[in-house]
Amino acid sequence: MDSQKEALQRIITTLANKNEELHNFIDTLSHSLAGVQVNSSQVVSDLEEEFDTLFSILDEMKESMTNTIKQEQARKSHELQNQLTQSTNALESAEELLEFANNALHMKDEDEFAKAAKQIKDRVTMAPAFRLTMKPKATDSMTHLMVDFSQERQLLQNLIFLPVPRAPEIEVQDCLVVDNTVTVVWRMPVEDNKIDHYILEYRKTNHEGLPRVKDERCWEVVDNIKTTEHTLTGLKFDSRYMNFRARACNKAAAGDYSDPVTLETKAFNFSFESASSHLNLKVEDGSVEWDPQGGKGLESKIKGKENKGRSGTPSPKRASTARSPAVRGGRDRFTGESYTVLGDTSMDCGQHYWEVKALKDCKSYSIGVACRNLGKFDQLGKTNTSWCIHINNWLQTSFAAKHNNKAKSLDVAVPEWIGVYCDLDGGQLSFYNAESKQLLHTFKTKFSQPVVPAFMVWCGGLSLSTGLQVPSAVRSFQKTENGIGGSNSSLNSMAQ
Repeated sequence: MDSQKEALQRIITTLANKNEELHNFIDTLSHSLAGVQVNSSQVVSDLEEEFDTLFSILDEMKESMTNTIKQEQARKSHELQNQLTQSTNALESAEELLEFANNALHMKDEDEFAKAAKQIKDRVTMAPAFRLTMKPKATDSMTHLMVDFSQERQLLQNLIFLPVPRAPEIEVQDCLVVDNTVTVVWRMPVEDNKIDHYILEYRKTNHEGLPRVKDERCWEVVDNIKTTEHTLTGLKFDSRYMNFRARACNKAAAGDYSDPVTLETKAFNFSFESASSHLNLKVEDGSVEWDPQGGKGLESKIKGKENKGRSGTPSPKRASTARSPAVRGGRDRFTGESYTVLGDTSMDCGQHYWEVKALKDCKSYSIGVACRNLGKFDQLGKTNTSWCIHINNWLQTSFAAKHNNKAKSLDVAVPEWIGVYCDLDGGQLSFYNAESKQLLHTFKTKFSQPVVPAFMVWCGGLSLSTGLQVPSAVRSFQKTENGIGGSNSSLNSMAQ
């Protein structure tokens, strides 16, 4: 009986799921059907608008060309009419002179005849009929204003709906990932002069290979790209890979997407580890600030039952009992004058890079790396397992590199952003002006155990930028200089 009920329940569940699928499918079909009506009306309207535009152009051309013919007709008519008037007047004058000459032949008086003959001779010399050009100044031909619309008729007869563009092909070998920018290059499989622009879509992912249909992130869109390549700048590489796909668009439609490609965008990402930071440091996403009131009064609050279970930063004296389970082997909070906070991600191999900026009016801060066994009272640069550069703006400004309780003054200006390059394999830690990539200092050492980013803040704050590739300028500098920094040998040592 129970088994039959379970079987029936499974059938009911299956039917219910199928019913829901059918409801969704019916909704989809209804939406598509309505869309066909709306979209058909729209394309008909667009078509009418295009033809109206074409008719308007033809009407304008017809009027313009007709006016040209009328102007030519008026010009020729004016020229010929002038010649006709002049010729008619000349003919009348010549006929009158001919009649006068015929009458003179019958004169009996010799003096009158001589006088008439001389008059006739003078008039013939000046007669308009002998000065006129007997050639029309214009012809009656108008064939130079004929048109041949055979090609245009052929073009109009060949009018068809715009074809959907074909899918582009992304040229993976030409794509470039460097300095937190990605340049994507593609081409069309066949030439298409109807393409108006391209659309590039991208998304971050931690999956290698072809994109998954149901990935955890949505596609970002870059529209109206006029060339067959595009560069994305200012990216934070907080995923191992990025997916890319492109499509071509003409004035009517967008084509299919290209086959998607996956490019590697690996970089070093970490945050401040608030669980072990000094109580006077206020840790937020991407920043840490000095808080002189941090931790005060918490011990008495924790003692009260009414505060049981509340979140809060406990006093370092009560850390072993009042604090939630500590991360990374249960290390204690930094305390005393060790105003320290570590990064939450360790490094044991490879090359890593991040950048740090001091907030305005920061009195004292240190930037570097340390092994995780740094004691809770230890200050950065005063142990043999920590390396840092220290900036002091209190009373007297100083800029120094510190390690194993030794300091070396640095005779360079403190930049706004400091880049930190840690090469675990090559055994060196370098600091740069993040903007100009000027080398500030290099420690040469052999890291025999993992290290984490380390920071000290007093009266001020730091802003952190991660997800950065090692800049190409830094890579190039490391290759050409081969780890410059021999003058810092007094601070170089083996990592314990």
